[in-house]
Amino acid sequence: MAAKIFVFGSINGQLQPAFSKLATLHAKNAFSFAIVTGNLFSSEQDDEQLTQILDGQIQIPCPTYFTVGTVPLPPRVVERIEKDEEIAPNLHYLGKRSTTKTSEGVRIVTLGGLLDSNIIAGLSKEQISPFHTEGDAKSLRGANSADILLTTTWPSDVWKNSPKAKEMSINSTTAPSNPAIAELCAALKPKYHLSMSPDDFCFEREPFFPEKAEEEQDKGIQLTRFISLAPWGNTARAKSMYAFTFNRDAIITPPAGSTMTPFYKPAATKRSAEDAGFSRFSHGDSRHERKSHRRHRERSPPPGPEKCFFCLCNPNLSTHMVGCIGEAAYLATAKGPLTTSETYKEHGLNFPGHFVITPVDHVATLSKTELGDEQAKTTFQEMKRFRESLQSMVSTLSKHKLGAVTWEISRSRNIHAHWQFLPVPIELVSKGLVEAGFRVLAEDMKLGKFVVKDFETADEVEGDYFRIWIWGEEDDEVEGGKVIGKSLLMQFGDEIRFDLQYPRKVMVKLLKLENRTFWQDVVQTEEEETADVAAFREAFKEWNFT
Repeated sequence: MAAKIFVFGSINGQLQPAFSKLATLHAKNAFSFAIVTGNLFSSEQDDEQLTQILDGQIQIPCPTYFTVGTVPLPPRVVERIEKDEEIAPNLHYLGKRSTTKTSEGVRIVTLGGLLDSNIIAGLSKEQISPFHTEGDAKSLRGANSADILLTTTWPSDVWKNSPKAKEMSINSTTAPSNPAIAELCAALKPKYHLSMSPDDFCFEREPFFPEKAEEEQDKGIQLTRFISLAPWGNTARAKSMYAFTFNRDAIITPPAGSTMTPFYKPAATKRSAEDAGFSRFSHGDSRHERKSHRRHRERSPPPGPEKCFFCLCNPNLSTHMVGCIGEAAYLATAKGPLTTSETYKEHGLNFPGHFVITPVDHVATLSKTELGDEQAKTTFQEMKRFRESLQSMVSTLSKHKLGAVTWEISRSRNIHAHWQFLPVPIELVSKGLVEAGFRVLAEDMKLGKFVVKDFETADEVEGDYFRIWIWGEEDDEVEGGKVIGKSLLMQFGDEIRFDLQYPRKVMVKLLKLENRTFWQDVVQTEEEETADVAAFREAFKEWNFT
C-alpha cells in the first residue's frame, strides 16, 4: 500500500499556523504521516504556543515525526522525552540517531544536529543535543538501507553533477555539510534524503543513482531524491512544504534529468537489507536461498538493526562500551566479560581485556554473499587490524606474559557477525593448551573436527563454521619477540546443534574461572563498564589506528 507523506521545512516555533495548514491539507489528502526537517521549535520559542502544543490544544491531524535540528529543544520538551512521555498527540521525536519503521512499513533513518568537530571519535552519549559525531554517521551505515534518510546536515558534494545547483550557485558554502553524511547516503541509498535549508531557499536536486552491478540491473535502479526545504513562512516565499506518494515500485529507467551519484563511489555489490532478511547476528534462518540449497526450519524473522544489540544505529545500544570506531568495523568491551580488571592487573592490564570486534554493516556473516567482494575484503581487513592491534597492546603491556585468543561463530542464522578477543597467559599458547582445550571439548560435545587453516585473507568458507586464532609472542634471547600460534577451522552442518557457549566454556576451564561461565551472571554496572572503557582507551592510544 502506497503511503502519502507530507514534509515541512523548519517550522521554527510557528506551531499554530504550520499545523493549521497541515490540517487543511490533510483533510483533502489524508496523509499517512508528516515529517518536519530542521527545527520544529525555535531558540526563542513562543511560550504560549509551546504550552498549547504540550497541552494538546494545537491539533496535529496525522502522525508527525521530527528530530533535533540546529537549536536545542525546549527544556519542557526535553523533560517529556527523557521521561518517555508523549510530547503531544500525534507528535513523535525520532531521536538524534535512530532507525524507525512506521506503521506503513516506511523505514526512516535519522541523524539530527550539526557535526561536533571537537569529538573526533565515538558516539554521542545522548539523544537530545543538536550535535552529532562522525561516529554517529558511521554507525547508521549499519542500517544497510533506508526509505527516507532525514538529516540536519547536507551530504558533501551533493551539488556536484547538478545543473540546478549550478544555476542556483549552490556549493560547499551554501549549507553545513560533511563527508560522513555523503558516505551515509551512498551506503543506504534512500529513496528520499530530506534535510533543512539554512536560509530562504529550497533545493530539490535532480534524482541520482549509483553505478549498478550487472547482476542487480533487473532489480531496478536505486534512485535517490535529495530535497532541502526552506523554512516555514519565509519572506522569499521559497518552497517550504512538499508532499509525495511513497511506493516500492521498481524504477527501470531513470527519469529525465537524473544524474549519476555526486559521491563518486560505486555501489557495493551486496544484498539489500530486505534481501538479507536482517540475518546478521540472529538465530533465525535467512530468507534467501543459499548456494547449497539446503532446507531450513521456518523461524520468526530476525531483528533489524534498530533492535540488534550489536548495531551502532540501535538507539538502545550501550554506547559507553564502544572503544573506537573504524570505517568498516568497531571495537567494544564485552558485556559480562570473562576476565575482570583484576585478572591481569599484575601484567599491566587494568581493564578486563575481553573485547568484541564487530562489522558496522548489519550482516549475519562476513561472506562475500552478504557483503559483496570489496566490502567483505575491506571489513575483514579492518577487523583483522583491530585484532592485531589488540594483540600487540596486550603483549607489549604484559612484557610478553600474555597472548590472545580470538574466535568467531559464523552461522547464516546469526543476527550480527562478530569476533571475540580474550587475553590468555602465554604458557597456555606456547604449551598448546588452548588448542588442546578446544579440540577436547569439541570432541566431547560432538561438534566436529578442527583443521589448521590460514585466515589472513578474506577467503569465503562455505556453510557454517567456528574459527579461532591462537596467538602469542615469546621472549627470545636471539630473535627478540618470537611469534607463536595458529588458526583453526571447524565446519558444521544443520544437523549439529552448536552450543554458542562452547568457546567460553573452554576458556573458563583453562583460566579456572568457572564461576564466570555465563555472561548474564557477571554483568557489571554501567559505572564499572564506563571505567573499564576509559582505562582501555588510555592504554590503547599507541595502537588506535582510527
